[in-house]
Amino acid sequence: MASPPDSTPAPPTPTVSLAVLASATFSSAASVRVSDPLLPQVAASFGATAGEASSVITAFTLAYGLMQIFYGSAGDRLGKVRLIAITTLLSAAGSLACALAPSLWALTVARFATAAVACAIIPLSFAWIGDVIPYAKRQPVLARFISGQIMGMIFGQVAGGILGDSLGWRWVFGILAIGYVVAGLALLLRLRVDPLTRLRSGTGQPGLAGLVRSWRDTIGLLRDPWVRVVLAAVGAEGFLFFGAFAYVGNELRHRFGIDYTIVGVAMAAYGGGGLVYTANVARLVMVLGERGLARIGGLLLGLSFVALSFAPSLWTAVIAIAVCGLGFYMLHNTLQTHGTQMAPAARGAGVAAFATALFFGQSVGVALAAPVVDHIGVVPVFLVAAAGLPVTGLFLAASLRRAPQASRLSPR
Repeated sequence: MASPPDSTPAPPTPTVSLAVLASATFSSAASVRVSDPLLPQVAASFGATAGEASSVITAFTLAYGLMQIFYGSAGDRLGKVRLIAITTLLSAAGSLACALAPSLWALTVARFATAAVACAIIPLSFAWIGDVIPYAKRQPVLARFISGQIMGMIFGQVAGGILGDSLGWRWVFGILAIGYVVAGLALLLRLRVDPLTRLRSGTGQPGLAGLVRSWRDTIGLLRDPWVRVVLAAVGAEGFLFFGAFAYVGNELRHRFGIDYTIVGVAMAAYGGGGLVYTANVARLVMVLGERGLARIGGLLLGLSFVALSFAPSLWTAVIAIAVCGLGFYMLHNTLQTHGTQMAPAARGAGVAAFATALFFGQSVGVALAAPVVDHIGVVPVFLVAAAGLPVTGLFLAASLRRAPQASRLSPR
């Protein structure tokens, strides 16, 4: 006899807790981008060259990418929101140390330490959403949630230039510290009042031995072919997109002779394109489906980098940057959704592996592009991204036909 259909209503979306988590991701995303426009000021403050001062960016990116893998398993066992609250407050301490740093070396160490804890916030937030939001509703929720992340990127790029010019670079890090404190305290309050924030998904041995075993299990995720597909796609996306996009601001400054504040404002168009996506995500998912989002997102990215290669004016470049943001989030949000679903039994570890693949691809892409940019120029790098990103979108769209049934949202 057939079982009757399940009439249990879907649990309500924890809107307030999501908003508080978004405030923490705002600060984390702002931390990633804030050093770029501050670099000349930091160099002048310590009597260093721009190359020497860039150690603050290198240290942050290195720690942000390497440390993510350790937080996934810890979040599964200790509770994701609890660990986010702890790392958010530790990030406040790290940002304050940046503001008070007496030397370039001290600032570099403080940035490394800040990244080592701030890197947990975004992937664990995505993993928690995967735990509490049914898959059929998850992509629109994730897309709206990343508005906080996008606004943080915009704040880091714009405020780093404007506030740095008016108040000085130390005050920028001080403001970041205040943002982290407010978000961390709000998360502690949500842990008291929202039972969903206290969920844990880990089992087995407690303590260090259990964490070591969980980290081994994370590596074991690579035995799953679908996990390998998702990680390969996001690694390629990070390599191609960020390997090229990292040099857009520098190219704008040299091609059009604009100052750092205008560079920051122009780069914020990327976040504007992302916000266009988040505002229309439900309609886009309904009309295009996941495979359509991957294909068209990759195509838009390809066209944007072609336009950036030959943009004759600043306004043309700004429009291309905005389309870049729209295309990136169409492709990346689809990957993010599957990143939360590729290992449901160890979701924190799975999302941490996803984030590590993204940042590893980014680091390799930026490093390999550097000598090309220095000796030939940025156009070849942009054109490689223009060719590779549509292929990445097509690869993902084709792979989604073979995705596990539980990971499918749309037959398109």
